[in-house]
Amino acid sequence: MSGCADPGGSVGAYLCQAGQMLRAAGIEAPRQEARMLLAHSLACREEDLLRDPRAAVPDEAATRFGALLRRRLAREPMAHLLGQAGFWTLTLETTPATLIPRGDSEAIVEAALAAFDSPARIRRVLDLGTGTGALLLAVLAECPDAFGVGVDLSPEAAALAARNAAANGLADRAAFFCGHWAEAIGGRFDLVLSNPPYIESAEVPRLMPEVARFEPALALDGGADGLDAYRVLAHALPGLLAPGGRAVLELGQGQRAAVEGLALAAGLVPVAARHDLGGIERALVLGEN
Repeated sequence: MSGCADPGGSVGAYLCQAGQMLRAAGIEAPRQEARMLLAHSLACREEDLLRDPRAAVPDEAATRFGALLRRRLAREPMAHLLGQAGFWTLTLETTPATLIPRGDSEAIVEAALAAFDSPARIRRVLDLGTGTGALLLAVLAECPDAFGVGVDLSPEAAALAARNAAANGLADRAAFFCGHWAEAIGGRFDLVLSNPPYIESAEVPRLMPEVARFEPALALDGGADGLDAYRVLAHALPGLLAPGGRAVLELGQGQRAAVEGLALAAGLVPVAARHDLGGIERALVLGEN
């Protein structure tokens, strides 16, 4: 317990040592993550840890904490360790079968809601490459008259999204299917959402370890130029949008012009773009020509 003032197997001692180890491993918020992992191991709230830092940690919880800490030191994502992640107003189950929902993607939800003068205008929603169901379920939570369909190539992802719909009280307004983009989809939708793979193939191994090692390459790799999925989407969208409908696509950094070019060639019109909190153009809104 070098450098830690608290004795033995106390809450404070575990937090201090874990914080030092996480910092040495290059974790950006080591103290916060140490609290999250210990609270999860003790099945308590983080604030409960601060009430009595000298409280003893039971052996069983200490064992759980040690196992989680070793996984985090190997750069496994926190969402995998905790089994969940927050997105919009929802708590979503996460597994290695899908991308972890990120705050940057909330820009897609914001752009989708802003694209209509009223949530009541959004009645039929399609989410292509749904993953955890994050985008679709966030929109459904804001649009009580809407029904949504989520599609993912991964059966595990489609099943996960269905569980998340049930856990958030949205199962009766959402259906999830396994398929390749919109190949098996009929009908037209007021809103089409997608967070497609958009990382250039050569860049995937260079991503931060949490992403490159632990998140599915299928959901990351956008081909040699990062645009493969956008080409498929641009071709499909004109046949999916209802009159007055909108598509909202997540973008990688610097991709707006290229994706707009693909959309225009397919007969779609760029309507708006929205930045994420980091200032990156993250959401592109498209409509019919």
